[in-house]
Amino acid sequence: MRPDDWHLTEDVDVFLARAGDFLRSRPALHNTPLTDIDKLRAGPRTRGTDPRGPAATVFGRLEAAGQVRAIFYRTPRGRLGLTPLSAEQAGTLAAHLAGLGHSPSNVIADHDTATAFAEAWQRHTGAVPVPFWRTHLYRLRGLTPPQPRPEGRGRVAGEQDHEHVVRWCREFCVDVGENVSIAAIDAGSWADSRFAGRHFTFWETPDGIPASMAAATSMVGGMIRVDPVYTPSHLRGRGYAGAVTVEVSRAALAAGATDVVLFTDPANPTSNALYQRIGYVHVADFTGYEFSYGAPEAG
Repeated sequence: MRPDDWHLTEDVDVFLARAGDFLRSRPALHNTPLTDIDKLRAGPRTRGTDPRGPAATVFGRLEAAGQVRAIFYRTPRGRLGLTPLSAEQAGTLAAHLAGLGHSPSNVIADHDTATAFAEAWQRHTGAVPVPFWRTHLYRLRGLTPPQPRPEGRGRVAGEQDHEHVVRWCREFCVDVGENVSIAAIDAGSWADSRFAGRHFTFWETPDGIPASMAAATSMVGGMIRVDPVYTPSHLRGRGYAGAVTVEVSRAALAAGATDVVLFTDPANPTSNALYQRIGYVHVADFTGYEFSYGAPEAG
């Protein structure tokens, strides 16, 4: 694998003209790149410098025999997203990006790819990778509503529910340790949070009180991701999370989605068991590593 097999650009439209079909070929596995790049495409078309590297947003595609085999993208906040790579491909990419002066703040990919890149990045830059995120990816195979169904109904959240949605998203972030999103919400930058633009649904009790919440991304490449799902701690264990997840999953299918996916915390056996009971099946494991620059190397 040669470095010049990777083609880099700052133009998202040029990138998608070549790599769009590849991303859409595996919408479940590529769900995060699909939604991230769609959001970057819809955002301001600005170019500039970033203290972590020479360009604020960079897209790259790996080509062989005239076909796109993998992609990467680096967001303005320095997050590096990768589609599956072999250890050799990850090493070549790490060497190439290091040679160009890039300094991503973290990398997120399927577990094997993220680990191979993190190890290669440390060899080339000395940056110490610190794992900060582990998750299971599930894809809906056939929707099976839980029994017994809790009393109440689903309701699509409207503009009047915005403060409630923001508050529960922040509580969700506290539960999972998502500090970047907490900072954005606390700064009043909802539009910059990863939750902006999502479609929220409440499960309400018979007296109209929200008991659980789930959101879905807009459909990209036939894929919709359910994220987040949140129930306040004092209301858990009553079936509300399963009911609201079924509501948004059913709505995604009705909208024409061919792939409905969600991520789960591997350390939470309750949620993993719940999603499998309602028809989701495990697809892959994903990992995120933060890079500590200038710190002593481990070991």
